[in-house]
Amino acid sequence: MTPGGNRGWLLRLVIAFGLAQGAVSMARPAVSYRALALGADERAVGVIAGVYALLPLFAAVPLGRRTDHGRCAPLLPAGVVLISGGCLLSGLAGSLWATALWSGVMGLGHLSFVIGAQSLVARQSAPHEQDRNFGHFTIGASLGQLVGPVAAGALIGGPDMAGSSALALVVAGAGGALALTSLWRVEDRDAVGSGVPGGERVPVGGILRARGVPAGMLISLSVLSATDILTAYLPVVGEHRGIAPAVIGVLLSLRAGATIACRLVLTPLLRLLGRPALLTVTCFLAAVLCAGVPVPVPVWALGVMLTVLGFCLGVGQPLSMTTVVQAAPAGARSTALALRLTGNRLGQVAAPAAAGLVAGVAGVAAPFVMLGALLLLSSAVAVRSPEGGKPYRAADSAPGKGRKGAALRRTSDI
Repeated sequence: MTPGGNRGWLLRLVIAFGLAQGAVSMARPAVSYRALALGADERAVGVIAGVYALLPLFAAVPLGRRTDHGRCAPLLPAGVVLISGGCLLSGLAGSLWATALWSGVMGLGHLSFVIGAQSLVARQSAPHEQDRNFGHFTIGASLGQLVGPVAAGALIGGPDMAGSSALALVVAGAGGALALTSLWRVEDRDAVGSGVPGGERVPVGGILRARGVPAGMLISLSVLSATDILTAYLPVVGEHRGIAPAVIGVLLSLRAGATIACRLVLTPLLRLLGRPALLTVTCFLAAVLCAGVPVPVPVWALGVMLTVLGFCLGVGQPLSMTTVVQAAPAGARSTALALRLTGNRLGQVAAPAAAGLVAGVAGVAAPFVMLGALLLLSSAVAVRSPEGGKPYRAADSAPGKGRKGAALRRTSDI
């Protein structure tokens, strides 16, 4: 398959990602309910949720390294197997420690799938197609995030919380396994040459210093944190303002639907504004809208705000992928994407903790103001980012040949 050629692989990858993400999005609330049914308190639920995000952090960079110097397609079925197995075994677990363990396995599977899939899109897409293809790729994630929680809510409930949550996890595992049916012709046979097998490994510090990589990581972390905290704290806002849970569900669905719509029209928006300007404008608007969510406006106005906010948040993830890929050295693009995912996972742990802290001190509006400030910083970074990124050069990391070799040797195991 040649970059820029047949795009059937991309459609199959989107379908597989939608199924895998749907399984994870269904399983994560189900794991929390399962833990509560097994006697967990709020702290234990938080620890189990943290294991999902923290355990895979240790594998992110090694997986990226391996993908840079080999094939990325094998990570996809391996990730699906870990996701499905983690879901199924979480449903069968009879103790909290086992639930935490299998939640971590599920998180590792999700990380493996995403690293492999993002690397495949980067390799199989010509440079001018990467923004569009990453945009289409992330539609799969949005669809999974839209359907998964709804499916979990439909199955979990009643007097037997342990049984219904276990059933939801088993169904999530079975649904995730269906992703394998879309992966049988997804491969990167002709794209292996894009890596540098046997070449020297680029230092992680050098990747992070490449102009465009830190900006892409910050934008991605900000957008993901906004999505997570919005999902967690909009019900709290609704409770304070007397908005029914069913209406809050509709409002969150409007946000998710607008994100999908944004990614469908990403190409004409890029033609109109270009990547730096589009990121700057959408991050700035998202900052203003996030800060305005707690303002007591009519429900219909809140719906409009969340729809526009969802549209703006839809830009950040795919374009940050392209920013990182085009800024990173050719032999370390998968590692750069893995570092971006590492930042995302750290944000998923730190942002809710920080939001909970500021909400407890300053009230429910504080997390949204915090998000607004973070997105405003991302907007300022985006306006200075280059259109195509400044590729890394080894000389930037270590002037002088001897120091360069020493730096590479010191960081070869990172």
